Amino acid sequence: MFLCAGAPTADLTTVPSAEDARVERLNEAHQLLRRGFLIFLRVECGLLPATLEAYSRDLDHLLLDLQGAGLADPSGITPPLLIDHVRRLSRDRGYAPATVSRHIATIKVLCRWMHATGRLGDNPADFLDQPAKWKNLPGVLTPNQMRRLLAAPAPPPNAKPDAVPLWVRDKAILELMYASGLRASEVGAVGLSDVMERHTIVRVLGKGDKHRLVPMGRPAMDAMSDYIRDCRSRLITAERAAERRDKGRLFLTKSGRPIERVRVWQIVTHWAKAAGLKDVHPHTLRHSFATHLLMGGADLRIVQTLLGHADITTTQIYTHVDRTQLNRVIKTMHPRG
Repeated sequence: MFLCAGAPTADLTTVPSAEDARVERLNEAHQLLRRGFLIFLRVECGLLPATLEAYSRDLDHLLLDLQGAGLADPSGITPPLLIDHVRRLSRDRGYAPATVSRHIATIKVLCRWMHATGRLGDNPADFLDQPAKWKNLPGVLTPNQMRRLLAAPAPPPNAKPDAVPLWVRDKAILELMYASGLRASEVGAVGLSDVMERHTIVRVLGKGDKHRLVPMGRPAMDAMSDYIRDCRSRLITAERAAERRDKGRLFLTKSGRPIERVRVWQIVTHWAKAAGLKDVHPHTLRHSFATHLLMGGADLRIVQTLLGHADITTTQIYTHVDRTQLNRVIKTMHPRG
């Protein structure tokens, strides 16, 4: 399992491109390597689909770049080729250091696997260094801005009386994400049986295939109940129920299938625009959830648990308290404040 160490997590701020189109451009040798590596990640490392998606995306960029540089057989990977590839990620594609760091993590795991399985003699990725990560945090909405966003979902002006009110679903998604700090991928994974209405708690499947229980509050629970009663029940026809098209998931598309991460992205950005808000995406809601808790006096360890972070240092980077709150704490708590 040491081969899996350093696995990059899925980049939730990136909408995935057409995977099939990328693969078709690879020659047979690169396609065979790709297939074997992804099987290893799925079976041996037990990575979740979203993380596998991040790996495959980074791997495709690497293999296409190496193939474009004239490397027909991946067994000929050398340190200079990898260094040139990383430079192009930053220089030509304009990737941020955090994104380049994730690509390097993919390259390192790939080369360790190729070396361990005899596909490479020496490991050409041993000399790759991680770039310094900038602590660029997603923006935070003020409580007033959040109220505007949560109030934005409404029926379209030209909606037919018998149309399924998908805006009710969208409102429930926004309420849940802000009330419980869920990632976009976690929203799609919530099952109907994961909602515990009596205790206003939702069971969440997070990274590393780990479950956590997160309170969601009465407003989110009410929005959830409205969605289940007025919207979801109409998305599950007798035919769709017989097919088990919903797979037991809570949030569904208009065709009755489980909602996916990309659609959650679209829902958040759509209603943010309707509310007159800019640069809002799913992580903005998650970050606002954590920051508002800290500003209200929540303990960092509690926020760590609610977010599903394995390491408290991740929470320290991901959340921040604004300077006015820090000044208020010093004036209140310090003898010389």
